[in-house]
Amino acid sequence: MPTRVCCCCSALRPRYKRLVDNIFPEDPKDGLVKADMEKLTFYAVSAPEKLDRIGSYLAERLSRDVVRHRSGYVLIAMEALDQLLMACHSQSIKPFVESFLHMVAKLLESGEPKLQVLGTNSFVKFANIEEDTPSYHRRYDFFVSRFSAMCHSCHSDPEIRTEIRIAGIRGIQGVVRKTVNDELRATIWEPQHMDKIVPSLLFNMQKTEEVDSRIGPPSSPSTDKEENPAVLAENCFRELLGRATYGNMNNAVRPVFAHLDHHKLWDPNEFAVHCFKIIMYSIQAQYSHHVIQEILGHLDARKKDSPRVRAGIIQVLLEAVAIAAKGSIGPTVLEVFNTLLKHLRLSVEFEANDMEGGSAGSANLNTSAKDSDEKIVQNAIIQTIGFFGSNLPDYQRSEIMMFIMGKVPVFGTSTHTLDISQLGDLGTRRIQIMLLRSLLMVTSGYKAKTIVTALPASFLDPLLSPSLMEDYELRQLVLEVMHNLMDRHDNRAKLRGIRIIPDVADLKIKREKICRQDTSFMKKNGQQLYRHIYLGCKEEDNVQKNYELLYTSLALITIELANEEVVIDLIRLAIALQDSAIINEDHLPMFHRCGIMALVAAYLNFVSQMIAVPALCQHVTKVIEIRTMEAPYFLPEHIFRDKCMLPKSLEKHDKNLYFLTNKIAESLGGSGYSVERLSVPYVPQVTDEDRLSRRKSIVDTVSIQVDILSNSVPSDDVVSNTEEITFEALKKAIDTNGMEEQEKEKRRLVIEKFQKAPFEEIAAQCESKANLLHDRLAQILELTIRPPPSPSGTLTITSGHAQYQSVPVYEMKFPDLCVY
Repeated sequence: MPTRVCCCCSALRPRYKRLVDNIFPEDPKDGLVKADMEKLTFYAVSAPEKLDRIGSYLAERLSRDVVRHRSGYVLIAMEALDQLLMACHSQSIKPFVESFLHMVAKLLESGEPKLQVLGTNSFVKFANIEEDTPSYHRRYDFFVSRFSAMCHSCHSDPEIRTEIRIAGIRGIQGVVRKTVNDELRATIWEPQHMDKIVPSLLFNMQKTEEVDSRIGPPSSPSTDKEENPAVLAENCFRELLGRATYGNMNNAVRPVFAHLDHHKLWDPNEFAVHCFKIIMYSIQAQYSHHVIQEILGHLDARKKDSPRVRAGIIQVLLEAVAIAAKGSIGPTVLEVFNTLLKHLRLSVEFEANDMEGGSAGSANLNTSAKDSDEKIVQNAIIQTIGFFGSNLPDYQRSEIMMFIMGKVPVFGTSTHTLDISQLGDLGTRRIQIMLLRSLLMVTSGYKAKTIVTALPASFLDPLLSPSLMEDYELRQLVLEVMHNLMDRHDNRAKLRGIRIIPDVADLKIKREKICRQDTSFMKKNGQQLYRHIYLGCKEEDNVQKNYELLYTSLALITIELANEEVVIDLIRLAIALQDSAIINEDHLPMFHRCGIMALVAAYLNFVSQMIAVPALCQHVTKVIEIRTMEAPYFLPEHIFRDKCMLPKSLEKHDKNLYFLTNKIAESLGGSGYSVERLSVPYVPQVTDEDRLSRRKSIVDTVSIQVDILSNSVPSDDVVSNTEEITFEALKKAIDTNGMEEQEKEKRRLVIEKFQKAPFEEIAAQCESKANLLHDRLAQILELTIRPPPSPSGTLTITSGHAQYQSVPVYEMKFPDLCVY
């Protein structure tokens, strides 16, 4: 019960005090005296200069009632203050507000939950009032600290604890609304405030049940759940981020990382993903790159953490990038890829170190577990790179393709920009595979109008370098990347798997007329593509998938890039592959020789139907039918299935099992094709790339060949019209006596060849022969000359696996050797 004064003393009291005293009834249960409250309000509006005194007096009474635990009178005083705030909007309200905030602070400092809730409710009402002029001296540091503490309430009663937490969240929401609308709103974004506000909201958001963090933006909480601390905290978090600007965005995001680190929420990372999806959908789109930069910076800061933590951060980055890619990404594109590739290298390095440091027993189990975790990191990085790259516009995707390709290390070269000094051979192979997998994902779905745009020389050359490495998985990835870039009409799925297609028309292949740019590309780069397919077929570690991808490569070139000239070159390439399998100069296992024969059969069946030449289709079909009856291991349906019986040799097979050059030439010539070049066997161009890629030197594995151009169409039993150079052949070539007629005929054929054959083919063939003969002669003169046992010493020539007879040195005349 309030202290009562006599009438004489009451008459001497200031009027504002009498009006304030009259609003308090004798029994607090009766509540605020409304009639007297209206008088007090009218007086305050009429004499606004008295507001500060009214506020001070109300604060004095409230402080006294709080100390004396008179909760009823405290409620009445706060109700009166609320009504006065709502009614008065003059400039004189500033001092009154200070008294009001002082009273709210008193309530929040009390240990009674009801008074804390009461003070919070009054502050929220005040926060919704728009003041006429800003306050340049008012600060809300105490309220930020107090409301944040209430958000972490640990009261023993669950209902009271929930009530206090809700009050704390609503108080933070009120502070945010009040400060961001003030001209001094920058104060709330200071790190000392954000470090309290953001973790308090996240702490309550963790209690959200059934959070859907996988599909689409997080659903906005409905109004019927506003009494749920988690839902209310999420609403407040969204509102806070939505008001963030360019200068204070980072201050709002960094506490999120601290909270996730402190509570170890990166593994599992469902809540972390949920938080960043809220962030990305709440902030303004043009600020998305700020968040991505912060995630990348945190990934760098945690690079020595466990693999699962790093994988959790990378998955969060993936979700952020997925949202940012739909809007403005800003200048962070290369930074994202550079950081991810750096962490990919680190992950491979950690994996290699763990494998080297592993020991027997339980340590081995730990090592394998770490390896598995590192693979999770690597897969997360590749998935992020692929998703990010596939959502970029074409011009940026081309730059990223070049950027990634420049990171792929190739043995013997220093053109790549990735540090592999600590990786070793195993780690380098691993990083090669990871980078090519990343490139594969970036190129997925890429559709260029011309092949020159998709495969410029600056990209094609480094891309094809790994295709000659002694690793079947690397070669597979290179071919798949090429398929992504070549397949501009989505035909690859129809060609999946190597098989004999009965009717290609059933596949409904989509194709367009070859444009001039594509024709120019094939004239310039066709020999390079053929070479890599040819050499790729002859690798000893090929598996079924390699042959399938090589077959798809030939088919896609036929669909996308083949005119009549390219078709002839592809058929020459197929015949050369068949010849290499029969002659077997590379000493391939029987499975690989049959695999090449099956690939040639599948491709010739495809190309014959694509160009629709009946005679060629008839020849190919006849050979396939004979193979089905007599040599099924020459067909893909048989050789690539388990437990296929293999022949012991191919030398005794009937010529009807092979595709013959003369038959193909006759069938194509009858349909108007220029078939002169079919008589010239395909020879791959030799470059230094073979040695740089750690392939076996072609000089050591491929015998020197020269074209023996016959005077007529090749006979049926001749599969390859090339002749291996033996010592006798070399001796005949040196001895020119009695061979004038043969030389004239040979030179006539050479001149005719130079007149009719394409320039690219002639250049490639001449360079190939020059390089091969140069290496062979160097080997003869420098490596295999044994010291003569006598003044009339002899020279022993060794080539490959054959050793020729010794001959007197003075009988050898090299200066007369000519190569056409």
